[in-house]
Amino acid sequence: MTTPSLQDGIDKAGSPIDLLWRPGAEPWTPEVVDREYVGWRQEQRAWHEGVALLNLSHHMFDMWIEGPDATRVLAEYGANNFEKFAIGQAKQYVPVTRHGHIVTDGILSREAENTYVLSGVPASQHWVRYHAEKAGYDVGFTTDPSSAFRPGGGDPKLFRYQIQGPLALDLIGKVFGGPVPETKFFHSTPVTLDGRSFKALRHGMAGQAGYEFIGPWEHAAHVHEAFLKAGEPLGLVQVGALAYTTPSVESGWIPSPVPGVYSDPELAEYRAWLPLFGIEGKRPLSGSYFSEDIEDYYVSPYELGYGKMIHFGHDFHGRDALLAAHADDSLRKKITLVFDPDDVRRVLGGGEDPGFVLSYARHRVETSAGLAGVTMQTAAIDPVGTVLAQTLLDPAHATPGTEVTVVWGEHPGRGTDPEADLGFPRIRATVRPSPFDRHARTDYRRNA
Repeated sequence: MTTPSLQDGIDKAGSPIDLLWRPGAEPWTPEVVDREYVGWRQEQRAWHEGVALLNLSHHMFDMWIEGPDATRVLAEYGANNFEKFAIGQAKQYVPVTRHGHIVTDGILSREAENTYVLSGVPASQHWVRYHAEKAGYDVGFTTDPSSAFRPGGGDPKLFRYQIQGPLALDLIGKVFGGPVPETKFFHSTPVTLDGRSFKALRHGMAGQAGYEFIGPWEHAAHVHEAFLKAGEPLGLVQVGALAYTTPSVESGWIPSPVPGVYSDPELAEYRAWLPLFGIEGKRPLSGSYFSEDIEDYYVSPYELGYGKMIHFGHDFHGRDALLAAHADDSLRKKITLVFDPDDVRRVLGGGEDPGFVLSYARHRVETSAGLAGVTMQTAAIDPVGTVLAQTLLDPAHATPGTEVTVVWGEHPGRGTDPEADLGFPRIRATVRPSPFDRHARTDYRRNA
C-alpha cells in the first residue's frame, strides 16, 4: 500500500485548512516523561528560584547531515551566517520558502567540518533533505525520530538533560568537581563524568543560567542519576511534560509556526514527497481566529524575531523575499500578552483558579478597531500569577502597556463567517515585551 502524502491529504480534504482545522485539539506535550513530578507549579518555580532538570531526550527529532556538501546545502536553504559557524557551535536554523515564509526553525549543531545535527520539530529536516536529494548534493542523512514515532520503539541515540535556574551552576560544579569551562552562548564544550564523555551546550529555555548536556544514550542513566544525587541537597526538581511546554512563553520562542509550504504550486512535488502522517499534515489549527486561506497563517522570520540571524552575505533560497521584508514596516511584532488575572479566573476557571493552562490555538486579539493580531502559544505561568501568550500583533498596537482583548473560543471552521461574533468570552490583556523574562531579554546572549 502506498503511504499517503501531504498532497494526497490536502486533495482529499479539499484544502489545507480543511485538512488542518480541528477545533478543541489537545495541545502537544512531550512524550515518555511524566506529566508532573512534584506538580507543575513547583516545577515552574524551580527554574526561577532554584534548579531544575528537564529531560529533552525523547521528543526531539534528530537528523545527522554529513558529507562534502553538508555546509553547502544548509547554507543554500537556510538564511543563517555559515561564514561564522564554529565546530561545537549551535544555531537556530532559519529555512524559508521562496516567498520568505518560515518553514519551521530547528537547532543546528556543527559536530565536525562536514557534519551537522539538525534537531527539533522535523519540518526543517524534511526541507533540507528533500532539496539535497532532489539536486543530488554529495551528502548523507541519518535520522532518529522522537520516541513517539521511532519505528519499533527502542531508545534514542542521544540523551539531552537541561539543568537551569539560579542554582544550576552550583549543581554542575558539584557533579563535575568544578565549573564547566567558560562557554559562549549556544557553544558547547566537552565534559567527562566518571570516564564517560559527552558535551555541555550553554543554553537555557527560560532565560536562566544553565547548560544542556548531550551524549550517547548508553550514558543516559548514569548521568541522570549523578544529577539527581548531587541535586538533592540543592532541592533539584525534575520538570514534567506539562511545565516543560511553558518556558518558551517567557523566553520568547514560538514553537509552532505554520510551515509556508501548503499553497505554492512550485512546491507540489515537495508536498507529494512529504508523508501525510508527519508534522506538516498533523499539526492542528484551532482557536477563535479562522481563515479559509492557509497563507493567512504563514509567518515571516522577522515576525518571529529572527532578523538578527539572517545573513545576506550569501545566496540562499528565499533571499530576495527576505530582503524585501526587511524594509516592510507593516509586519507584525512579536510581543507577550499578560492576561488579566480576574478575567482568567472568570473565563477559564468559572470564577476559580483554572489550574494548568496550555494552548497553541490561534486566538483573535482585538482592539476597538477590530482584529489586531493572533496568539501563537498561551500558558499559565505560576511565578507570574497569571497566563501569558506569545502573540503576533500589528505594529500600531505593539507598544508595551497597550491594552487589548483576547477572544477565547473555538471557531467551528468553514461555513461560518470568520468575522462573526460567536459570543465568545473576552479576556483583557496588556502588551509587554518579548521575551517577557528580563534576563532573557537583556543578558542572556551577552556572551554569544
